Amino acid sequence: MAEPLAVLLLGPTGSGKTALSLVLGERFGGEIVSCDSVAVYRGMDLGSAKPSAAEQAGLPHHLIDIADPDQPFTAGAYSRAARAALRQIAGRVKLPIVTGGTGLYLRALTEGLFAGPERQHELRARLEQSRQRHGAAWLHRVLSRFDPPSAERIHANDTPKLIRAIEVCLTARKPMSEVLARDPLTGFRLLRIGLNPPRQALYDRLNARAAAMFAAGLVQETRALLACYGPVKALDSLGYRQAVSVLTGGLSEKTAIAEAQQGHRNYAKRQLTWFRREPDVNWIEAFGDEPETQASAINLVQGNL
Repeated sequence: MAEPLAVLLLGPTGSGKTALSLVLGERFGGEIVSCDSVAVYRGMDLGSAKPSAAEQAGLPHHLIDIADPDQPFTAGAYSRAARAALRQIAGRVKLPIVTGGTGLYLRALTEGLFAGPERQHELRARLEQSRQRHGAAWLHRVLSRFDPPSAERIHANDTPKLIRAIEVCLTARKPMSEVLARDPLTGFRLLRIGLNPPRQALYDRLNARAAAMFAAGLVQETRALLACYGPVKALDSLGYRQAVSVLTGGLSEKTAIAEAQQGHRNYAKRQLTWFRREPDVNWIEAFGDEPETQASAINLVQGNL
């Protein structure tokens, strides 16, 4: 008996993944599994461009609104929850459709994450204090002594990854490069469909969407989140970061919109760079809400069922 199919919709923000996922879900009896690191948080609606209440009511959606903004939600937690959702959906003889633009979450789902030791908060604090005392390059020099392959792979300015690598080396008593052990997803055939619309048209949509988020009340939504949770890390995401600056007097709303527009354009470029490293992607050079794109995607899914 053939393994069940799971569809992975990839592409930059604003490329129409949600629209395409809804069409495929309706056509093939699917359920949507969100792959978005902001949509997991309750109350963060406008800035994450979550599917609307009507869209979510039309088809079952998973991994949206499952954590409060002051609860850290990691790629590992996403992988475990998404894999459980895929198994449940397949068990109902439905088509899982993974949709979203968080590349790290997608990779954690499909390839797994290495089984490193748990975080050591005291050790991390000491490493951060040492970095502040000795300078930004100190962590990279330390990692170069403990684990040259990891030091070559991790940029000297990437403090979080440097601290994690040193933490693993000290806790596991061996280089992180030796304890890397991934747990790839099994039990599914994966069909990757990528959206890559014309760049200028994508930028125009992103500019309009960022402005629309502010017009719809992003600053007010952010004010309510700050009042409830304080300046949590989740509010450092695109759109919310600029809205926080409006509330604290750092930016005018006009400037905040311009910065959010630029941020979304930059993010789209980074997403495309990341997703182009994914294997076996069926790229469609158009938006997901265009009929020709939807027809092509339907044919791809039909041919793999």
